[in-house]
Amino acid sequence: MKLSSFFVSLASCSLVAIVQHARILVVSAFQRQMISPARTTRTARNGALTFHSAAAVAAASPFKTALAVTSVASAVVNIDEDEARDIVSMNEWATACGVQKSEGFQLTITDEDGRDVSVMTTKDIPASQPVLFVPNNMILTGGAARQEVGTVKAAEDLIIPLEKTSDHLPHFYLFLKILREYEMGDQSPWYPWLNSLPRYFSNGACMTHFCCSECLPPLVGKLANQERVRFIQFFRALKYVSFLTDETKEDRPLAKWAYAVVYTRCFETGDGDVRIVPMADMFNHGTEIEVETSYDEEGNCYAYTTYDVPSGYPLRISYGDPTNPSHLFARYGFLDESAPATFCKIMIPNPTRQLVDMGYDHSRMLFDKNTGEVSEEVWDVLLYQILGESNPECQRAFYKAHMNGDYETKQSFHEHYYADTSGALRNHVDAFLNQLEALSYKLVGRDPNTHPRLPLIKRHNEFVKNAFLTVRSRL
Repeated sequence: MKLSSFFVSLASCSLVAIVQHARILVVSAFQRQMISPARTTRTARNGALTFHSAAAVAAASPFKTALAVTSVASAVVNIDEDEARDIVSMNEWATACGVQKSEGFQLTITDEDGRDVSVMTTKDIPASQPVLFVPNNMILTGGAARQEVGTVKAAEDLIIPLEKTSDHLPHFYLFLKILREYEMGDQSPWYPWLNSLPRYFSNGACMTHFCCSECLPPLVGKLANQERVRFIQFFRALKYVSFLTDETKEDRPLAKWAYAVVYTRCFETGDGDVRIVPMADMFNHGTEIEVETSYDEEGNCYAYTTYDVPSGYPLRISYGDPTNPSHLFARYGFLDESAPATFCKIMIPNPTRQLVDMGYDHSRMLFDKNTGEVSEEVWDVLLYQILGESNPECQRAFYKAHMNGDYETKQSFHEHYYADTSGALRNHVDAFLNQLEALSYKLVGRDPNTHPRLPLIKRHNEFVKNAFLTVRSRL
């Protein structure tokens, strides 16, 4: 049965009753700043969670009898940035849909504004223990969305030339799916989940042009601008989508919210698709992770602990490379201050194959924020460039030694040219610190109501500045 068809088959009162009951509880729950986990379906075995089979979950699921989805919605998701997230209703909805959570799994509001929700432990959980199960019929994927709505060829023709690849088409169809479910309001099977999502995002697509182009260092500014441009193309492509109303297609804030939901909550699959897993999308990012997710052949999602997690600890997964926070900042809109390093900001347009071989990669050319240590790749790339300008024959010999793993020859080159490479690196660090200083002047006097992401940008730039100052102190 198709994913879309399965969710049309709902218990006649299950979702509505759950949501209505949960709304009574939401005020007191938010006042406590904590959401108590709803009772889950599980069996005890030495204190661990034993997941039921998919068949057992389906048998117990409230999605059995038809609920007309053609009814007029009595409520829609309010996407105002100050609107509270209804986590209680989502928690109860998820349990009714077959989600299973271990004892000690708790959704927790972690900021004063109620915008950030994370998963915390309320008891010790041993390593390799299951903490979450999400059945496949709850999971949204780009492929299933495309199958449900059909191919929108004109929209694809607009998006692919911009990306020079079809890699983001699954994201686009998931974007359309979110908008379609939004239009259905509380008649959507995913309404409680949609109503639990953040309204305020700080990723690149949600920044102003001034923030992306004038306030950020080159790499993260480039990545943030890519997000903005991609959103603009997604929004323009909506005019070719026949199954959405004109009101939805012309609502830019709504489209931006749907875009942010997709890009901050989906993960790529091994076959080129993307998926969002309700409840599992509540796991925050961590440099050190407590949880890993996996999927069985039927597409059900499982989450297991990676080590013995004490009570009161977060349960986090990895959103991407923790050694370089620039991608996380642009795509997800947060600053990972636990990141151990930052990209050295040596920007080389269209690097040659040889430079890539030498290690030119944003995730490898790093400055350690705590020690000021410079990664080997930075020294290698700098010396390769210096030799190219002064002694091409030595450059070829240095490259050959690198490719052959001849450490001794490479080291002799580095020792001989250390004054040159250290001088070049010192000049780069000084120039970049001056650039950061110039960026900080541009932020002075700017209206935070017009540019509400400026405080986060200031924190990001200060994070990078401190890392560069640490490196500079060692040169």
